[in-house]
Amino acid sequence: MAHTPPVAASAATTPPATSRRGLWGLAALVLVVSVASPLARQWQAQRTGRAVAALARPGDIVMLSSVTCAFCAQARAWFTTQQVPFSECFIERDEACAQRYRALMAPGTPTLLVRGQRQVGFSAERVLQALQAR
Repeated sequence: MAHTPPVAASAATTPPATSRRGLWGLAALVLVVSVASPLARQWQAQRTGRAVAALARPGDIVMLSSVTCAFCAQARAWFTTQQVPFSECFIERDEACAQRYRALMAPGTPTLLVRGQRQVGFSAERVLQALQAR
């Protein structure tokens, strides 16, 4: 039976240099992706915003909102930041708005009317698609 000599403790516990380089490369890749991903989303949002702003005319987008709706506030901020013309009414403050909301049988707010097409919830991409379709 052959005898295997013991391995020195330092050689057994120290990872090879190639393994450390691989870990650094992986860490660098994760860093690049974590920085690039939000930048790509921001670029896409700006691109969509420019397209929506170019297509939307006053009266094309109506947002039926609730005073306490956080998603309504986000949609309002997006429209304002992107300089998209839209009108908004609040279902708690405006009876005509509340009646319209009920007539649409909307399950929640924001409810958007984009050139008459109902959209529940806000998605800039859906707004763009609706504007492009008509």
